[in-house]
Amino acid sequence: MRRFLIVLKYELKEYFTNKVFMGLTAVLVILGAAALFLPRFVDMSDFTGVQSAAGGEESGDEGAGGEKSLLLYVDQAGVVRAETLDGMFPGADWQEAADVDSLRAAVEAQEAEAGFVVTGAAEYEYYVYNKAMTDTNTAVFDQAMKLFYRMDYCRTHGLDLEEIASMYDVPVTVTEQILNKDSGSNYWYCYVLVIVVFMLIVYYGQMIAVSVTNEKSNRAIEVLVTSTSSNSLLFGKVIAGAIGGVFQMGLILGAILLSYQVNRQQWGGMLDMFLHIPGDVLLSFAFFGLGGYLFYAFLYGAMGALVSKTEDISKSVSGLMVVIMVVYFFSLMQLMNVDGPVIKVLSFLPISSYSTMFARVAMGSVEAWEIVVSFLILAVSIIGTGMLGAKLYRMGTLRYGNPIKIGTALKSLRGND
Repeated sequence: MRRFLIVLKYELKEYFTNKVFMGLTAVLVILGAAALFLPRFVDMSDFTGVQSAAGGEESGDEGAGGEKSLLLYVDQAGVVRAETLDGMFPGADWQEAADVDSLRAAVEAQEAEAGFVVTGAAEYEYYVYNKAMTDTNTAVFDQAMKLFYRMDYCRTHGLDLEEIASMYDVPVTVTEQILNKDSGSNYWYCYVLVIVVFMLIVYYGQMIAVSVTNEKSNRAIEVLVTSTSSNSLLFGKVIAGAIGGVFQMGLILGAILLSYQVNRQQWGGMLDMFLHIPGDVLLSFAFFGLGGYLFYAFLYGAMGALVSKTEDISKSVSGLMVVIMVVYFFSLMQLMNVDGPVIKVLSFLPISSYSTMFARVAMGSVEAWEIVVSFLILAVSIIGTGMLGAKLYRMGTLRYGNPIKIGTALKSLRGND
């Protein structure tokens, strides 16, 4: 234990005295928090739908969004009703252009945001200088044209449009009684958390593998393995890496979640699907995410010991990366069916329970015994993987030259036993 603590203390010192590591952590924490405090200082009402203090008072017809955008129209069919357009485009100032040429010239000069030339009862042309991906003008104008057509048809045939509309658009009141989980609302933050734990495993696992290989490449490992046990070395490195990774990711994720809770009203709750995460989901994410990280971190450490040069690491961990990627994509695909048989099986396998079990907790039906059994399997697998990784680490540290294949390493261990 004493040797393990010495290794752990040394490795932690390497992390927390590393200026790049600490600097990157501070920068990401500040940027994440600052982004979520923006609505308090910048008028983002067009995006959030909430008037911020920085946006000032609402002024007349301009509303919270400031100056209205200019939209032009030419009515060649005699069907347009300007008051209807004003109601359907509340953020726009509508003006009738003299003719098509003047409308086109105003759009080309970017004096107007866009222009519409109505050529028939159900036909129009749309003029815009640069069409953005979020441009919804034609979708709204389509509805306006349909409304104009209905108005003219009802007037011609002596019908009451309001009566007909009330029949077709009867309001329906629904009260949802969700007795367990709302999968639709919980889907997106589960999606984000799966990505977070995947990044945690890949990024920090690579750091552990590089750390082991660096010691082997400069032959410092020869001194280390003679002064302490391979178990103490590998467990110390992995646990230190876990603490460093959880410290960095925890600060970043914590700053983002806390900043959003403080500014949730200013955002109008629009990021709830990503950042308003229930406590039980965060707790299961912490346990299973950390467990999955430790499981793979031991394997990354062992893979790092099987090569002598850092440029060979990618070759050594390629098989492990395939497993991680397959699990990652299967987990994301199964989020749409968290009560299905596939994700239930994956939630008990140590290679995948780190992402699938907390997804089931958030979105599906899961019994308490299932969570306990899954975590016990993961914990036992971590210990077993750690012991196996320590043996591979011990065997590979004093071998130099070409990378050792994992199959060859396992055969060598069986032969020694």
